[in-house]
Amino acid sequence: MATYSKLLLSGSVNGQQIKITTASGSGYTPLHTAVSGTGSLDEIWLYAYNDATASVLTSILWGSTTEPDAVVRFTLPSKVGRTLVVDGKLLQNSLTVSAYASVANVIMFDGFVNNIGP
Repeated sequence: MATYSKLLLSGSVNGQQIKITTASGSGYTPLHTAVSGTGSLDEIWLYAYNDATASVLTSILWGSTTEPDAVVRFTLPSKVGRTLVVDGKLLQNSLTVSAYASVANVIMFDGFVNNIGP
């Protein structure tokens, strides 16, 4: 029977939101590093909030920084509250999830990980 543990995002301090401090073309802000190896899976749930006065194009890089192969882009409306942007997507083998936005310091991520092990 598999084990199941609910965890914080590894990029979060004590469960707090992660501010996206990098704008397009200036790097990436790490959100989570998946479990090492291939014996377990991380089921990752991400929420985002836009505190800017306008919509902001946001990019999530999934398991790699190769674009467009590993990127998911979305426009996050201004001040509509926490918005679900990743609904339990799986990752493992120490791959990372990172993000950047078209405007720095206005997008906040939070979420959790369900670690599913053998």
